[in-house]
Amino acid sequence: MSDENEYVPPTVWTWENESGGRFANINRPTAGAQSEKDLPLGDHPQQLYSLGTPNGVKVTIMLEELLELGEADAEYDAWLINIQEGAQFSSGFVGVNPNSKIPALLDRSGSKPVRVFESGAILLHLADKFGHFMPKDSESRAEVLSWLFWLQGSAPYLGGGFGHFYAYAPYKMEYPINRFSMEIKRHLDLLNQRLAEHTYLAGEDYTIADIATWPWYGALAKGLLYSAGQFLDVESYEHVQRWANLISERPAAKRGRLVNKAWGDADKQLLERHSSTDFDKINWR
Repeated sequence: MSDENEYVPPTVWTWENESGGRFANINRPTAGAQSEKDLPLGDHPQQLYSLGTPNGVKVTIMLEELLELGEADAEYDAWLINIQEGAQFSSGFVGVNPNSKIPALLDRSGSKPVRVFESGAILLHLADKFGHFMPKDSESRAEVLSWLFWLQGSAPYLGGGFGHFYAYAPYKMEYPINRFSMEIKRHLDLLNQRLAEHTYLAGEDYTIADIATWPWYGALAKGLLYSAGQFLDVESYEHVQRWANLISERPAAKRGRLVNKAWGDADKQLLERHSSTDFDKINWR
């Protein structure tokens, strides 16, 4: 059954018009810097350039967790990168992350600065560097890595797939919303089955697999992502709910989810973080 308004792809695609939607003004089919601007540098070993989206929250929670454990070299400056203004396309940011996506980390704790981009890679870098939230034995490590990479592969279906068409597309379209809703419901069911048998994703210990997954699927479970909780019937996934609540009570998670947050209630925003005392300025508890 054909639709008279059905899109017929051209032989060769060219970019002629903005696609519409919330982020249309920053989308481009090319990579690289679009402006010349250096990144700021603070005094701490870790320099984070980010925004309080789920991918950014992964890293700020990880850093806050490490600081809770007394790891001094995990002290960090978190600089706000406003993606709606195209800050991720500055020459300085592209130098740290050529893919122009937040978050990006510059680890200056050693003799030579090390850049790390892609949120999963940052979590793995920090876990290996400090020896926390990643088991040492090969079997347990493989389980953590499997769930970490599951999240890295699944989150785009939740964000760029479901989230885009449900919340940000210029108009509602039944086919993509149904298609991605089905996939996200499958993800929730998978997590629910796993968490019915284990306290955390990789077993009985809290790891970077949980730190990576909670800002996406934990927020979704609590109705905080795309206002889609009722639509996806998230309350029915009881084991995901238990896990989401368990992590949400961790002080590091409470702090980390508010760093570089630039929307919502003003007392829940910490645009930049340069000291643990910065949290005294907001209602993080």
